[in-house]
Parts: sequence; C-alpha cells; structure tokens
Amino acid sequence: MNIIFLTLTRVNSIAFRGIYTDLMRKFRDEGHQVYMVVSSERRFDEQCGLLEIDGVKVLRVKIPNVQKTNVVEKGIGTLMMEPLYKRAIKKYFKDVPFGLILYSTPPITFNNVVRYLKKKNPQAVAYLLLKDIFPQNAVDMKMFSKNSPFYWLFRRKEKQLYQVSDFIGCMSPANMEFIKKHNDFVNPEIVELAPNSLEVVERKPVDKLAVRKRLGLPADKKLFVYGGNLGVPQGIPFMIKCLDACAKFNDCHFIIVGGGTEKKKIDEWLAHGAPSNVQFMERLPKNDYDDMVSACDVGMIFLDHRFTIPNYPSRLIPYLDFSLPVLVCSDPNTDVGKIAQDNGYGLWCESNNVQGFVGCVEKLAGMDQAGLNEMGKRGRRFYEENYDVKVTYKAIAKHLGH
Repeated sequence: MNIIFLTLTRVNSIAFRGIYTDLMRKFRDEGHQVYMVVSSERRFDEQCGLLEIDGVKVLRVKIPNVQKTNVVEKGIGTLMMEPLYKRAIKKYFKDVPFGLILYSTPPITFNNVVRYLKKKNPQAVAYLLLKDIFPQNAVDMKMFSKNSPFYWLFRRKEKQLYQVSDFIGCMSPANMEFIKKHNDFVNPEIVELAPNSLEVVERKPVDKLAVRKRLGLPADKKLFVYGGNLGVPQGIPFMIKCLDACAKFNDCHFIIVGGGTEKKKIDEWLAHGAPSNVQFMERLPKNDYDDMVSACDVGMIFLDHRFTIPNYPSRLIPYLDFSLPVLVCSDPNTDVGKIAQDNGYGLWCESNNVQGFVGCVEKLAGMDQAGLNEMGKRGRRFYEENYDVKVTYKAIAKHLGH
C-alpha cells in the first residue's frame, strides 16, 4: 500500500532515530511504499523537491520559519504551510494512489491538504497522530487569549482537522479524555491510543565511569539529567528555582543539555551564581548524548504548571530506553508523572512546588544503586511493552484491512 505522511519535522535520514522516522521505517519494512512530505524552513539552506532517502520518497517543501521565532512569524508561517504543501503534493504526487493519509500535529493547518487527498483517494484512511493540542497550549502559555482572532482562527482549523480525520491517535489516556471532553462533535469511538514510540534496540552495558571521565562528569555523585528543549513550555524559571533549592545536595550533580528560546535565562543564571552542582552542556552529538544519558542515574522532565492540556513529552522514551528512573515535574493535567509512579519507574511532583521537587530528589538520592537500577529496569520493561514502534504501527495498521 502507498502511504503518505505529512509532518512539520525536518528529515535528512530515515535511519535517524525518532518517533516519526522509526514509524516510517516500520511501514517501509512491512512492505508499504512510504511517501513523506516534510518541511525545510527558510533559515536552512537545503535542497528541496522530491528525494529518495533510504527507500522512502521524501518531498521536502520550503516554508517560512515556524520554530525558534516570534509568535507573529510562527502564526503566519503556520498558515502558509498548507497551500505550500498542497501545491507540492499536486506537482509530485498527483498520480499516486494512497491507501493511508497520515499526519501529525503540529501544525493543525493540514485539513485542506487532507481533504484534497481524501477526494482523490476516497477509500483512504485519514489518521491523525495528535502530538500537540493547539491553540489551547498557546492560551495556556499566554501567547494569546481566547478573545484573540488568532485563537478563533486556529481553533476553527483545529476543529476542521478533527472532523476530516477518520481516526485520532493520542499519546496517552489523558490525551484521549481531553479530546473527547472538549470536542463533543468528535465521535469518541475514533479516538484511540497511538503513543510516542521508538524501535526497541538492545542496549549493552556501558562503562559509566569511563563515560563520565570522558565527558567531564563527576564519578562519585548521582547524576540527574535534563535533555531537550529549553522553551516556555518547560517552565525554565521554575526549573532554576528547583535546582537552586538543591544546592545543598553535595552527593548530587544536575546536568542540563539542550537549547531553545529560554536558554538565555539559563545562561544568565549560570553567569550569576548557579549552584556548583549544576552543569550545562550545549547540544551534544547523538552518540555522545546517548553515552551521557546511559552514564546518568535519573532523567528529569519539566512542564510548565499553567498547562491545562495533557502534554506527554517524547523525551521520556530515551530515559526509559537507557533504563533511567524518571523525575517528572509537571502540571496536574498530564498523566506522564502518574503513569511513571503507578508503574514504579519514577516519581512525580507538581511544577509549582519547589519543596516537592526537593523531596523527590532527596528520596532518589537516598536510594542505593540497586534500588535505582530496579526502577530503571521497570521503566525499560514498560517502554518495551508500551512504547515499542510496533505498538503504534499496529494501532494504525489495524484500520487498513490487513
């Protein structure tokens, strides 16, 4: 079967590990012909047009900047994406019959492209991978209000996208309930679980001391790592308060790896008296990052407390992949922390409670290595059983009649 996947994500290699590339490899390896339509923001100097990459046809479309930019440019760019994608699909894929139309959020502006593809392929299944609930997340982060024309424009687009979808695959049970509760026009029977997932690979034991020495990390302390975006959704000011409050833990070392729009706040903090047990690293090469995570003891997740939507960060999976217990500091609406606690692979506190975070650190710091290892093993098992790419593939493929 020919399948087409529409995504905002940049793709340079299908072999690269990620929630979308792993899923596309799975479809390819199951005998499907995969067509991907991906973006290339104007800030990147990349070849656009139709490419053949690792047995997958990749159509790269030049678009305005929509990430790491201001809200106005992001909004305009998001609206412009749809006609640009539609024009590119008409040019390169007009004679290709598709049996599955797969698309992810963000953005929520693909509804006209999906309608066009469904009209040309009446028997095709339209499947939404819901990774972002917009525009409500922007309202939560005070980017604009519900009285803003931006909100009503994007809310209309969001409703249209749900209406054109035959199925909506959500990241977690809380995601599913949110969509059902706040969109009564959606048939609840089409809302199902299709979680963030990766191809499960065997992880061989690493020499943690050797990795720590190579990367300049303490050999004799428990290492807590945060790796990922440093933006408004992560609640960086609160993260800083939490780590300031943990300055007293001489047996712990906190590592922050990443970049984003709020990185300047981290830079200012580091320049003006951050605790000595905090270390910042710029983005690392993939192999070095994986080695570093494997040499740590606890993976951290931060989400802004203002969120009313249930986020489910994909950065959780690498922690579980490397058998790390997780410390989730989030709003009460997401279930990422509850699932971690209920399944014994992590602790959770609300992201407006500094002392709650300190208490979780104290508990984890007080555990012996055997206890941490057991939590990590439970996380790894949960990952293998629930976040293997096979799970997401089966959730989608069961609607294709084979």
